[in-house]
Amino acid sequence: MKEKYYKYAELLLKKGLDIKAGQPLLVNFPAEAMDFIRVLTEVAMNLGVRDIYYDISDEELKHMQLKYYSIEDIKNSRFWNKSIHDEYAKKGAAFLFLVSSVNDRMKDIDNEKLEVAQRHSLQTRKLYREMQEKNEVDWCIASVATKEWGDMIYRDTTDSREKLWEIIFDICLINEDDPCLAWTNKMEENRRNYQKLNDLHIKELHYRNSLGTDLKIGLSDKARWLGGASLIKGREIIVNIPTEEVFTTPDKHKTNGVVYCSKPLLYSGSIIKDIMLEFKDGKVVNYSASSNQQVLKNIIDYDEESSYLGEVALVDYDSKISNTNILFYETLFDENASCHIALGRGFRECLENGNDLNDLELEEVGYDKSRNHVDVMIGTKDLEIIAKTRDDLEIELFKNGGFCIGVVVHFDEYFPDYSERIQKRREVKIRLLFLYKK
Repeated sequence: MKEKYYKYAELLLKKGLDIKAGQPLLVNFPAEAMDFIRVLTEVAMNLGVRDIYYDISDEELKHMQLKYYSIEDIKNSRFWNKSIHDEYAKKGAAFLFLVSSVNDRMKDIDNEKLEVAQRHSLQTRKLYREMQEKNEVDWCIASVATKEWGDMIYRDTTDSREKLWEIIFDICLINEDDPCLAWTNKMEENRRNYQKLNDLHIKELHYRNSLGTDLKIGLSDKARWLGGASLIKGREIIVNIPTEEVFTTPDKHKTNGVVYCSKPLLYSGSIIKDIMLEFKDGKVVNYSASSNQQVLKNIIDYDEESSYLGEVALVDYDSKISNTNILFYETLFDENASCHIALGRGFRECLENGNDLNDLELEEVGYDKSRNHVDVMIGTKDLEIIAKTRDDLEIELFKNGGFCIGVVVHFDEYFPDYSERIQKRREVKIRLLFLYKK
């Protein structure tokens, strides 16, 4: 196990963060993961890192404080204050967030307290979030195994944490001879796939499946597709490990229809099941859930733009994570096993010259400026997606839950009135898109 800890730590620091000697590091992690953090620290020190801040989280302490604290106590507590993130962002630090899952720990806590605590932790790191949005800070989210999370997946076993670690290692390619090289190759394949989507110039995605989903999501002309790696200060950072998605930012005003989520969502310690969202002109106008519906309401009503979409992501149902047939109850894994959408803030990097757009220009392209961002999973084995291009051609993008072959044919040589733009080009172009090898 310890040998794999070292390989995992090297992957997170070298490929996830591309950390440099002398660069400060902030690590957020659950208390139970201290054995891995000791190894991570040794690897970081060997890479020349000296300034490390350990931001330890403990769900039992969170629960205890929320149980006894008043609203005012929460706002005054250093426990919920994340201003240290702003301090380290100013120093050019790299940020590593190590997540795990908890078993509906907050079900007996008043929803108002949960909402206040969530808001306060976001509001106290405003600078960090602004820099993150503009790709001015190095950050990576990955996972660590805990006993509580392991018990949620492997019930009635004494070695649940060890079994979960092995799944994490397998999914994150730690069992490869050279995990860093394996991820380099994976990101190159990912780039090829999202570039093919960019070549299509998609303006709308139409989702349908047997759950009842019938949803149309519109994209602006400035939208571009990206994958798991981001260019931050000229360097490639893998912000999610693992990652299987290609994603973009939709026009927040152009979502219509209904979607039924295919997996539960764990949010602020509460499990929300059987989510339904109905959209009109981009905004959620109706919603339901079979559990913790009030928590879902808190997400939708977080601020003025949290009821609109900021992300649409495509993930093939036939993928390494999905094929484990495990419900992880952790968004990092579940969103990479399923197509998903996100309520709240979009990604500037998914807009052409996004970092250079002012507030008015961002509004014109339908960019969601919410302070929150929450992913919900909508992919199924029978999901079908029809893409409509800016030339009003329809392409079957997804069939039976995964990418399929799309064919685009421009017939302007034969139909010169088809489009003034195409008529000027006077070309016939046929593109066969093998988005994923089956």
